Amino acid sequence: MKIFCKIFLISIVSLLIPDRIAAQNFVHPGINQTAADLAYMKQQVLKSEQPWKDAFEKLKKKTDLNFEIKTYTHVLRGSYGKPNIGGDDLSKGANMAYNCALVWYITGEKPYADKAIEIINAWSPVIWDLDYNDAKLLAAWTGHVWCNAAEILRYNNAGWKKQDIDRFSNMLMTVYYPLFRYYFPQANGNWDGAIIHSIMAIGIFTDNRKMFDNAVGHFLHGPVNGSIFKYIYPSGQCQETTRDQGHVQLGLGEFAGAAHIAWTQNVDLFSIGNNRLALGYEYTSEFLLGKKPHSYGIISERAKSFRDDYEYVYNHYKSKGLSLPFTSQAADSARKNATVSVLTSRRAPDGKAKTLKLSILKADVKITGAKASEKVTPRPSAVFVEPGKSIQDALNAGAGKQVVVIAKAGVHTLPRTLRIPNDVTLAGEGIETILFLDPASGVRDAIVNAEPDLTNITIRDLVIEGALKTEIHSDPNSTRSFRSTANRGGIMFLGQKAGQMKNITLENVTVKNCTYNGVFISGAENVNILNCNLEENGSSVVPGPQLQHNLLLTHCSKVTIKDSRLDTSPFGSGVALGHCRDVLVANSEIARNAWYGVLITESNNVKVENNLIEGNDRSGVMSEFLSSGSENVTVNGNTIQYNNGFGVESYAGKNIRADKNIFAGNGNAAEQQRISSERFIIMK
Repeated sequence: MKIFCKIFLISIVSLLIPDRIAAQNFVHPGINQTAADLAYMKQQVLKSEQPWKDAFEKLKKKTDLNFEIKTYTHVLRGSYGKPNIGGDDLSKGANMAYNCALVWYITGEKPYADKAIEIINAWSPVIWDLDYNDAKLLAAWTGHVWCNAAEILRYNNAGWKKQDIDRFSNMLMTVYYPLFRYYFPQANGNWDGAIIHSIMAIGIFTDNRKMFDNAVGHFLHGPVNGSIFKYIYPSGQCQETTRDQGHVQLGLGEFAGAAHIAWTQNVDLFSIGNNRLALGYEYTSEFLLGKKPHSYGIISERAKSFRDDYEYVYNHYKSKGLSLPFTSQAADSARKNATVSVLTSRRAPDGKAKTLKLSILKADVKITGAKASEKVTPRPSAVFVEPGKSIQDALNAGAGKQVVVIAKAGVHTLPRTLRIPNDVTLAGEGIETILFLDPASGVRDAIVNAEPDLTNITIRDLVIEGALKTEIHSDPNSTRSFRSTANRGGIMFLGQKAGQMKNITLENVTVKNCTYNGVFISGAENVNILNCNLEENGSSVVPGPQLQHNLLLTHCSKVTIKDSRLDTSPFGSGVALGHCRDVLVANSEIARNAWYGVLITESNNVKVENNLIEGNDRSGVMSEFLSSGSENVTVNGNTIQYNNGFGVESYAGKNIRADKNIFAGNGNAAEQQRISSERFIIMK
């Protein structure tokens, strides 16, 4: 058995390696600011330097020594603050304590320290629990704020007594931490961003390195919506971009807040994934400033006002030589009302003279699937079908005649499964042509082959919607396919023997939200999946999780999967190949899938080249062994990063070659790939 391995490994900041992290002591004070950062902030305010001077004056004006403290044993906060018993008082108390601590540190006026201590000491012995829908979220919003106030007081001789510090620590560990220690990745990603933010802060305040490391690990590898790679896509679009811009900015701010804390402890979470946080901020700022970046789904116009979440991110990346023009404008817009964010956003100079030439941030924007207003140039014999008319009748009439059937823009509700005959092209007019199988039909699949010897067919420039409705919900996360019990499939072309079907092309096709496979082709020769967007397909419906995928090909040969996007299968893989040969998977984005990025089973002559494979919950590429293993598999020139398993994993294959790949942050160990001769079988 010949095994060829050559690894081009991106060296992540060494502190991200768990055993390296565990060996270090925490910096104190060390949440938002170190001692040097605090001293620099104070110096700039006392010297009346801008923007510190104006920010401090606004902060002191709103910091009230007569603030009325209201504590609650049981704090209740429901969805969108209904009900709200003690929730606002908890938030106001945490914020006022932090404000007072900052004012005291800068001015030395003891009453402010006393007030901060009074607020913390009032809540610590009283609160027992938080409850209702937003309990985790409220705790996550306030946890890091409490810790920032407490860290300043504790390490700057504010007169805070040890027994009171211990009582506060007890509140963190018995009220806050148990509530969110298991995170909540099934919610929108702003939740886990906030939870990570607070767990990091609590870990530092209580000197619990394992807790801090766990939060760093979740930041990088959390499932569903819970990590930076699940929340911010390579283009900068965010998981909540189609929801509303208030929640997008909240999520970005919480992930950035966690990165802010990590940087204080010499852990770099800003540069990972091509400066992924910067990409998210630039994309969102660009939209809020009136531009229209490319998006998958419709960018929400709701809550289009700037939150105070830009100052630190802009200053951090600027200090590292990266230009963020849209984020800079957003920070300028928010600064006039900002206080704490401005004061804490600039690090103390390191004393080294430097001249930085700012470089431009470049996003990896892959435009795939059905596109807006795509007009097909029809043959004279083309047949146009308006919504409400029968696509099936048009296909049947053109069977065997190389006819092009064009479904006009609009929603085409299919009363039953669409059966594709030989020698036809089914086209749409881009993203506005939607094929939707009527849920009342009682059948699973939107499109199947009419005959087992399906030959010479093309489907292009249209959307197949697998959800139970075509209307867009105000919170798309609430209607994700993994929440549905309906069994809904996209395109299913099944032959009875290898090579029985021939010449199948899908081009510029979007298939989404199918609980069964998005596309399943079995027994075909010469299959082309070109510039397609297959996302959110493959849930846990029968026959069960990990068995359906965005794209499943079995017993196929001469396959090209190219320039496509195969993302976010809630229980399956981006691409799954079984008993296939002569396959090329190239120039595609294969990301955020809950199983493997690419799963190769008992297949021969497979090339996986020049793809971005990231954020999948198992390995990026898996060549598994069941009976004989796969043969002649080449994984070459890919960027494979932050998958939860290995970058490349293979067992008992023949001539498995991994060459010139860029690896970063896969799994929990330094080993980024495993190519083994062991006859190991995956078992869950």
